[in-house]
Amino acid sequence: MTTIGNATDALSQYSVAPTTRKKELGQADFLRLMTEQLKNQDPLKPLEGTQMLGQLAQFSTVQGIQGMQGALGAVANVMESDQTLRAASLVGHDALVDTDTVQLQAGTGMNGEIVATSAGSINVEIVDAAGQVIDRVPVDAPGAGNVAWGWDGKTADGRTAPAGTYTIRATTGTGASAQALSTRIAAHIDSVSIEASGLVLNLAGIGPRPLSSVRRIG
Repeated sequence: MTTIGNATDALSQYSVAPTTRKKELGQADFLRLMTEQLKNQDPLKPLEGTQMLGQLAQFSTVQGIQGMQGALGAVANVMESDQTLRAASLVGHDALVDTDTVQLQAGTGMNGEIVATSAGSINVEIVDAAGQVIDRVPVDAPGAGNVAWGWDGKTADGRTAPAGTYTIRATTGTGASAQALSTRIAAHIDSVSIEASGLVLNLAGIGPRPLSSVRRIG
């Protein structure tokens, strides 16, 4: 007598592996459906040619969109690769960015620009992390626009400024008419990161900054 277990084993030899169903309709599937639709249409209400053409046009449109998406994806990959190569060439240069704070090593100076609103004298103050003004740099603006400035890394009494975080305050005018001005600092590009938002420059003493904040690279 054959046991149930043996019968099960015997039947398992003839089991058919499940077929994998396609999740998307191809062109052949669509044409097959169109053929079946024509075969089974109501004789009293046959499918009009315009309806068939409309369905074909819709299918062609979907195929075209899928092809376009693939092409755009390929273009995006090429652009990303090109962006990576361009980013690598930025490492080692200096970038001028909109900021008023920088972390410096002992005795390290800095340079940058002041955005002047008009001609006249500009007072640039170097402020340490404790809020103390350690030096002042006078700048003369010939007119409205970007005015270069620099600091030698020494305090007002000639001592070497210690390592730390420094803030630059630029003002024009005196008293109640004093006006704060925008400042820019030049920093060395240590590396470049490619984020979802775009290129990010890792600047010495400043940290990561998006490429959109860079005013000049040189």
